[in-house]
Amino acid sequence: MPRLFVVSGPSGVGKSTILRKLVPRVPGLSFAVSHTTRPKRAGERDGRDYHFVTDEEFDRLVKEGAFVEWARVHLHRYGTSKEALRAGGTDDLLIEVDVQGADALREQVPEAVTIFIKPPAFEDLETRLTGRGRESGPEVEKRLETATGEMRRAASYDHRITNDRVEDTVERLQELVERVRE
Repeated sequence: MPRLFVVSGPSGVGKSTILRKLVPRVPGLSFAVSHTTRPKRAGERDGRDYHFVTDEEFDRLVKEGAFVEWARVHLHRYGTSKEALRAGGTDDLLIEVDVQGADALREQVPEAVTIFIKPPAFEDLETRLTGRGRESGPEVEKRLETATGEMRRAASYDHRITNDRVEDTVERLQELVERVRE
C-alpha cells in the first residue's frame, strides 16, 4: 500500500520549491496535485502545480464529494481530490496542504506521515514573502498572521524540518522519506 507524506508549513517557507526538487530524486514518489481557485502564478502549469478551477467548478466538486479535504486559505480554496490520491498508482504520494488539510487527511488516512517545514526564524517569512513580490502589504500581513497560528501547530506533526537552505532541506526530507520507507 502506498504511503502518504503530508507536508505543511507557513506561506513563504519554500514548500513548493522543496517538493519540486525532491520528487525527481526519489524513485517511486509522486506529487499529488491539488485543486485551487487561486489564479495561476508565473511559471505554474495547470495539472502540474495545481488543477486551477473556477469558484463554480470548485463548488461542483465539493457538492459531488470529490474532495478528501478542502479548506479556504487566505482568499482562495484548496482541496485534495480522491482522484489525486489514486493517481499515484503504486507510488508513495507527497502532498502539500495547509494545517487544516493536514488535520483532515490525518482523519481520513491515519497512517499518513506528516511533515512540517519551518523557517529558521519567523522574521525570515516576512523577508521571503515581501521579496517574492506576489502579495501586497495587507496580503503579506494576513499571511504572517496565519503563519503565527500555523507555527504553533508544528508540534502536532510527526516530523519537523527547518528550511535554512533549500538544498540541505531537500536532502534532509529525502533522508526522512527513505527512512520511513524502510
